[in-house]
Amino acid sequence: MTQWQWHEGNSNTYRQFSNAVVPHRAEQIATLISLIPFGKTESFRVVELASGEGFLAHAIMNAFPQATLLALDIEDSMRAETARRLASFGERASVAAFDMAQSDWYSHIDGADVIVSSLCVHHLDGDEKRGLFQAVADRLSPRGALLIADIIQPQRVEAIQYFAAAWDEVTRVQAADLTGSDALFQKFVDEHWNFFAYPDPGDKPSPISHQLAWLTAVGFAVVDVFWMDAGHAIYGGYKSAVGASTPISYADALTIAQLILSS
Repeated sequence: MTQWQWHEGNSNTYRQFSNAVVPHRAEQIATLISLIPFGKTESFRVVELASGEGFLAHAIMNAFPQATLLALDIEDSMRAETARRLASFGERASVAAFDMAQSDWYSHIDGADVIVSSLCVHHLDGDEKRGLFQAVADRLSPRGALLIADIIQPQRVEAIQYFAAAWDEVTRVQAADLTGSDALFQKFVDEHWNFFAYPDPGDKPSPISHQLAWLTAVGFAVVDVFWMDAGHAIYGGYKSAVGASTPISYADALTIAQLILSS
């Protein structure tokens, strides 16, 4: 079983430069929102695995005023920050502790309609990912979806070098746009945050083709990759092949994501 290594020090570092080091963060949040298989006015239940600072949860709550959401995270300060961001939604939103590498939290996803996760699944090895996908597939509602944003493992040296260089470049540009200096980019380099340049035993991304096969094997009707840049991908599966009749538009989702990230 994976030994979870994330702690408050990691959270503090991540907060300092997250908007610079997550490639196209608003775009990623908007993509996840626009992929949710429910309309703006429908009632449905979301569970987020590893809510972090709470930006994605906040954006989902804004986008879908009838939805409810449970945000799970392993680290105390991240849960506190998510709870603060979600306080205005009252009983529609709640926060709880979990360790993704364990199974004692699976009851939280019983009957859920949407499971989302950002930058967490790569801490599980291949067997653990398959176990997670099976647990989610077994518990999702018939219209349910599992949507993941995460780093993926390239299978050739050329791709490793490309992913490393692309992540460096997007971070350099975003850091300069945010602050007008290279300080955040330099911190990204000094912290060895780029997995593709500095592999870390706590990070265990899997090839995207493998993960799509695992999602299919556990019973998702539709699996796909929806977005990719700098070694980061948004992918997942739907329990049903029938899509939402009135999904939220990407343009609306992007407006919401940009607003939330600037708050």
